[in-house]
Amino acid sequence: MWSCVIIVLFFSYLVTSQSIVEYLPGYPDKLPFTLETGYIGVGEQEEVQLFYYFIESERNPATDPLLLWLTGGPGCSALWSLTYEIGPLYFDYTASATRGNKPTLTLNPYSWTKVASIIFVDETAGTGFSYGTNEQAYNVSDTLAAEELCTFLRKWLISHPHFMNNPLYIAGDSYSGIIIPQIVQKILNGNEIGTTPPLILKGYILGNPFADENIDFNSRVEFAYRVNLLSDELYVAAKEDCHGWYLYVDPSNEACISDLRAINDCLDKLFQPNVLEPNCATVSPKPKDLNWDRRQLTMDLTDYIRPIPRAREPGPWCRQDDYVYIYIWANDKSVQDALHVRPGTIKTWSRCNKTLQDDYDYNVVSTLEIHRNLTASGRRVLIYSGDQDLIVPYVGTETWINSLNLTVDDVWTPWFVDGQVAGYTQKFRNNTYTLTYATVKGAGHTAPEYKPKESLAMLTRWLAYYHL
Repeated sequence: MWSCVIIVLFFSYLVTSQSIVEYLPGYPDKLPFTLETGYIGVGEQEEVQLFYYFIESERNPATDPLLLWLTGGPGCSALWSLTYEIGPLYFDYTASATRGNKPTLTLNPYSWTKVASIIFVDETAGTGFSYGTNEQAYNVSDTLAAEELCTFLRKWLISHPHFMNNPLYIAGDSYSGIIIPQIVQKILNGNEIGTTPPLILKGYILGNPFADENIDFNSRVEFAYRVNLLSDELYVAAKEDCHGWYLYVDPSNEACISDLRAINDCLDKLFQPNVLEPNCATVSPKPKDLNWDRRQLTMDLTDYIRPIPRAREPGPWCRQDDYVYIYIWANDKSVQDALHVRPGTIKTWSRCNKTLQDDYDYNVVSTLEIHRNLTASGRRVLIYSGDQDLIVPYVGTETWINSLNLTVDDVWTPWFVDGQVAGYTQKFRNNTYTLTYATVKGAGHTAPEYKPKESLAMLTRWLAYYHL
């Protein structure tokens, strides 16, 4: 906490690097929304240069909420969330294919910027277009990442004082479930001791969040059984032989290891972010270790991206076909120039930095104690789960939410979009603290990517204090 406060106070006079972007390669006209990109330096000597994209709300930026959005990972670029999940632009696959596979951008009618201003940040150094000025900048841990983002946010608001009074939410999905609760706690601690500027923190938003290593990874087996990916016999045998524990199994427990191998045989050919969709890998999948670890939260897309077809081909549609365009686009020099990326600071843009992940210090095993502390904070929380996600299944999320021992405020009930069930929701309370949990029916690990219309409806209602 203290280092975050001291760094902000010491460097608050520094001017950040920021530019307005009006045109982007692949989009035919002037952007119909306000996009700013820039860098903010954090660390004792600002050795970590964090790149961000800021998009003003398309409704009323003066009063609409401000979201700091973190993509999972660790080490996964915010550009992915911007173009495939909640941002105002996405890649038009059909148009790109007909234009000789030149990435073409189109407007996303379900962008979360319809109702909120959003800061997308590439955290940490080595992620996306963020970089370090020395080798030490790339040595990152869970706690240091949260510290850097705390500093980033305060410095960003100092340089954008007209957003100081907007309702603030910290938001993100996947591995950011480890980082966001830490940031929230640090902000509240800073406000309590009078750190300036004070942040008007209303709450936080987590999508398919990784929160507790034991609960989340162990829930994969139960989830697979619930959705009929495992037989009754195999599930019962594994539960008994492994004593309900599927992580770091004793190598002498041959029966459990045999069960887990059989479970892997059932699951490893699935598209794990959404088990309902086809898995279109053209490279043989890498062998999977029975000891599932956090690096499996981010899929190695080099195994899943296929060669670009000349046009959309007949046969099953594969989500991975669309992913190749962001690699082409983000590594185009004209794109980087338009985004005002500093020349020579990165070699190649990638969705997730595997080298960073290998060297990363995963030093927070669980955030449940922080969540318990925050139940006394009076904040609002939205947690949503795409219900077809095998990476961080809803089963584990519901388990740890129930462990917070909150009072049930609204019972489990369906919520609707266009008269159809879009998922199920339940609301919990502890005095003025509220936690809304929602499933998004048919969605995968990054719910807005799979169900954009429903996800925007969920966010809009929740931000407006309506029932989902």
